[in-house]
Amino acid sequence: MLGKTAGGIFWMFRYLERSENTARLVDAGFRIALTRSATAEKEWELVVATAGVRDAYIERHGQFEASAVIDFLLRDRTNSSSVLSVIAEARDNGRMVRTALTREVWEAVNECWMTLNETLSRPVRDRDLPSVLAAIRQQSALVRGALHGTMLRNEIFDFARLGTFLERADNTARILDVKYYVLLPSLSLVGSTIDNVQWETILRSVSAYQSYRWVTRGDPNPRDIAHFLILDRRLPRSLAFCYAKINDNLGYLETDHGHRPHSHTMADSCFHRFRNRSIDEVLDEGLHEFLSGFIADNQALGAQIERDYRFHE
Repeated sequence: MLGKTAGGIFWMFRYLERSENTARLVDAGFRIALTRSATAEKEWELVVATAGVRDAYIERHGQFEASAVIDFLLRDRTNSSSVLSVIAEARDNGRMVRTALTREVWEAVNECWMTLNETLSRPVRDRDLPSVLAAIRQQSALVRGALHGTMLRNEIFDFARLGTFLERADNTARILDVKYYVLLPSLSLVGSTIDNVQWETILRSVSAYQSYRWVTRGDPNPRDIAHFLILDRRLPRSLAFCYAKINDNLGYLETDHGHRPHSHTMADSCFHRFRNRSIDEVLDEGLHEFLSGFIADNQALGAQIERDYRFHE
């Protein structure tokens, strides 16, 4: 496969995953703002920080008002990470590599772009926000379903999945780092009584609330949530699950190409963080330090994959 094609596939699915992640962040922020109006501005600031666009937002708006944050994250084309921006990028990448996609995948991507352009063509009212966010999540799921249902399990599929899981791992780590570190700045507070609404928000941000209740059968608590989102390989958005899939797909590429570039060694080293470790060992290391290191390594891996497979050639 040409590197340019591999890069187009990789980034198409990174952008699609980012659109869904942004919708989940906005949904979580909206929920907590409704229940805690006194701290709503701080919550929206955390949402923007988690999305990685705090400086760009401040330059454009200043204060963290709900309507401004929602518009910036969903509709503002000057924000390269807004849903409208990343969906346009996903569609452009899909069009560039159209011959590598099945008709169903291309049509799903194009339909996603058309639907969300119409849905987000005007400011989103509070009463419409839940349905708009649901539409964003649904459109991403339709593309993912077309991928799983119609694409060969070949290197095209591998690059699509690599893009998905690198982006997903980054999002989960950022959510947990921002929320956990702000709420529990000291290890001495781990296990203390805190507002369950805040922790429920973390779980809903990664669509893990119901799954967490099934697994633990108890109220959310910091230690168990950290374990669930970092180490539980049954959860599709946990760091361990994402890196198990990244390693699998890099392994398939190694088999197909007959060589093992440096990115494979980097991924294996990162995955080693989750092997045979307890959450207590992670907490003893320092959760913020653990997550910050992981985020940096995850970004470095994405860049190394681009170099190894010559995405820009």
